[in-house]
Amino acid sequence: MGELRGTHVPVLLERCLELLAPALAVRADRAAVHVDATVGLGGHAEAVLAAHPNVVLVGLDRDPQALRLAEHRLAAYADRTHLVHAVYDELPAVLDRLGISRIDGVLFDLGVSSLQLDAVDRGFSYAREAPLDMRMDQTAGVTAEEVVNTYDQAELTRILREYGEERFAARIAAAIVRERRRARIVSSARLAELVREAIPAPARRTGGNPAKRTFQALRIEVNRELSVLESAVPAAVDALDVGGRIVVLSYHSLEDRIVKRALAARARSTAPLDLPVELPGTGPTLRLLTRGAELPSDAEVLANPRAASARLRAAQRIDGTATAGRPRMATGRPRRAHALREPRGTAVRRDESGEGT
Repeated sequence: MGELRGTHVPVLLERCLELLAPALAVRADRAAVHVDATVGLGGHAEAVLAAHPNVVLVGLDRDPQALRLAEHRLAAYADRTHLVHAVYDELPAVLDRLGISRIDGVLFDLGVSSLQLDAVDRGFSYAREAPLDMRMDQTAGVTAEEVVNTYDQAELTRILREYGEERFAARIAAAIVRERRRARIVSSARLAELVREAIPAPARRTGGNPAKRTFQALRIEVNRELSVLESAVPAAVDALDVGGRIVVLSYHSLEDRIVKRALAARARSTAPLDLPVELPGTGPTLRLLTRGAELPSDAEVLANPRAASARLRAAQRIDGTATAGRPRMATGRPRRAHALREPRGTAVRRDESGEGT
């Protein structure tokens, strides 16, 4: 276990702690509650618990193996920790079962975990021979093997194009269908080989392993990652108490786009533009804490290469009724969602495009 802890480096840890800290301060009326929606190996969760002795942690993960490892890592904090086998869009039901009505902090660290990538038998890696599984929860759901061997060609093309942003999606899907007519595709190495053969030689010379986008697309399909995220972020915001904060780490543009839109939608007024004042219940309920998506520093990427594609966004819950009766901005355009300027203790690059890369 000690070796595993040493190899697991939480992404943008100090920045996450900095953003969450004001929301997790000691409260007079109750213990502050922090939700780690993707607890994984417990790196971020351990740091939060160590920094805030009065915080109660609710840690969710769909991977039973990750939960067992997190339980071991967080054993010293067991008296104020709830670890739950659940997907993060199940957060409202989890909180209801625990009798928790409001939370103060929530962290999403999206994508595939170090545990899943490094476990050869999970099938997430295109660089190793393994069964085509790719389920984050191996107790439920369809496998990547079922997807590649049973989905029709048009559906495979759509998945590769939409979830992998693969410009050769049609060629790859056709190659998969031809191969499975000959023999069932059961290994990650064989699938990676098929993808490589389907992509024109000039395109294979740049952009890393040509199977990367296909494996990403299949993983997203198997685990319903985008549809789950679309409902999970608004649900987490709804659970936040006033002053509570949400921090999201995403690792590709599809995730980041969903997070950006979900947070921006809550940071704008919903009142009709032609009204001179803000109506009750129409004011923004979030204040953005980041301008665009923050990127890891060069130093962090050097120390933790898996942080290279990370994009961080954060927001704070505000009272949406506090703006009732206030004059609207004198403009015919929708009000933009503004970020709250905060001092930062670490140098973090910013993605001004806001869409990730």
